[in-house]
Amino acid sequence: PPFLDSSLSEDVILSNGVNFASGGGGILNETGGLFIQRISLSRQIELFQGTQQLIADKIGKEEADKFFQDGRYVVALGSNDFINNYLMPVYSDSWKYNDQTFIDYLMETLGAQLKVLHSLGARQLMVFGLGPMGCIPLQRVLSSSGGCQDRTNKLALSFNKATDQLVTGLSAQLANASFKFGDAYDVVNDLITSPKKHGFSNADSPCCSMGRIRPAITCTPMSTLCKDRSKYVFWDEYHPSDRANQMIADELIKKFGFLISPSPAPDSAPSPDSS
Repeated sequence: PPFLDSSLSEDVILSNGVNFASGGGGILNETGGLFIQRISLSRQIELFQGTQQLIADKIGKEEADKFFQDGRYVVALGSNDFINNYLMPVYSDSWKYNDQTFIDYLMETLGAQLKVLHSLGARQLMVFGLGPMGCIPLQRVLSSSGGCQDRTNKLALSFNKATDQLVTGLSAQLANASFKFGDAYDVVNDLITSPKKHGFSNADSPCCSMGRIRPAITCTPMSTLCKDRSKYVFWDEYHPSDRANQMIADELIKKFGFLISPSPAPDSAPSPDSS
C-alpha cells in the first residue's frame, strides 16, 4: 500500500509492507523539480525512518528491529534522473556533467542512500536497473525518425552496469547484507521489439495522448484514449500499460526466482516453483 494512503495504519504495514514510491521522484533531490510534488529517494528514506518509529511504538523496539531486518526491500528508480533532469536543458545537471560524470554522481548518491538503508536495518534488498528508456514514446517523438533514442538507451545500459557493480560491492562490504541487482532491461526490451509475440499491436505510441499534439507529457481528462489499452505497450508518454506491467512483473518473478503466494492468480502468472 502507498505511504500516502489515508487508510494506512501500523497493522496494515505489519501485514502488507509499505510503498514510498513517488511519481517524478529520483535518486537526486533536484530531479523532477518542475513537478513540485514529488518525493526523492532521500525524502523517502526519511519517511521510512518515521515509519520505523511508528512500528516501534506499536510493538516495541526489539520486535520492530527484527521486523525491519527480516523485511525485503526494493529500490526501483533512476529513469527520472535522466528523462526529467540530465536530458532536459532546463536543469543545471544537463550542463554541469557529461554522460560518465553524471552516472558517477548518481552512483555516489545512490551508494550513500543504500548505506543509510542498511544502517536502518535493510538486509535483503534488490535494486532494479533501467529498461530501454530511449524507446518510451516521449523519446521516440523527439527523434526525426520516430525510432528509439540510441544515446538514451546507452545511458540506461551504462547506469545498469554501474549499479550492478555498486550493489555487488556494498553487499560484500556491509555486514549481513544481501544486496542484489535486478536487470530488467531485456525483459522490457522484448515487449518493445517483439510486441506481436506478446499480444500487443502498438509498442511505439501511447494509448492516452492529445492526438497530434505530442508530447503532451501526461494523461489528462482532455486526452484521447485508444480503443483497447490492452493492445498497447505504453499507457502514456512515459509508462507501460497495466497489461505490459503485469507481463514484466511475471517475467521478473520467473527470472529472479521470487517466491510468490500460492493464492489464486491469473493464468499468466508463473507457478510457485518457477526459477
